[in-house]
Amino acid sequence: MAVSVQQVLELMQSIAPPALAAPWDNVGLLVDARRPVTAILTSLDITPAVVAEAAAAGCELIVAHHPVIFDALKAVSADDVPARLLQNGISAICMHTNLDAAPGGVNDVLAALLGLGPDAGPIADGCGRLGTLERPTTAAALAALCAQRLGPGVRYVEAARPVRRLAEVSGAGGGFLAECIEKGADCLVTGEAAHHIALLAKQKGVGLVVAGHWATEHPVAPALAGALAERLPGVRVAAAQTDTDPFVYL
Repeated sequence: MAVSVQQVLELMQSIAPPALAAPWDNVGLLVDARRPVTAILTSLDITPAVVAEAAAAGCELIVAHHPVIFDALKAVSADDVPARLLQNGISAICMHTNLDAAPGGVNDVLAALLGLGPDAGPIADGCGRLGTLERPTTAAALAALCAQRLGPGVRYVEAARPVRRLAEVSGAGGGFLAECIEKGADCLVTGEAAHHIALLAKQKGVGLVVAGHWATEHPVAPALAGALAERLPGVRVAAAQTDTDPFVYL
């Protein structure tokens, strides 16, 4: 059974309302090939490899987190990803900061992986979660958990006290450390944090776990595939296998 791109867009807007997106963001239907949709690929990023995978699988639509068009385009070549999408008759729906903040979105998926319950509340303009762990732990233990569940390349600053109140902000969330401290967090788990953020964590005695931008956000792709498959029973939906971390870790 085929559905229209517009039907999928409306479904995604119900899952991640555009009103939740930051003013600077670019979300929604960013590439429209105007073809009926029988198969969907979900992904964190839309790369040439992901486009090739979608084309090989007969997908007419990719639903991604990071916008495939972010800054204004001044020129497009045949090798650019938006052009590759249109060449293969593939549309692209991208839900970025709205999917970060939405219930069941990027941060709720990460919070569940870290052991935070459904009572974890929003922080950082909704793009993060703060809650109480069932058992006190350490930043080192949380870093080991991230390495096990999210992947390699994890760094951490140990807390000066047991970690009971845990904050998480997926992706580039290190800049929210001060806000998390003000709200009583003992540790922040995020994807990226600058050097001065690590110094601040050490000075304040709070834990900081930096687990990688891709790693902290990628789990939403299979979760989103499951949500779309449940709501679109006649459409094939899968998470991209070629959507991989661009970094190589020694």
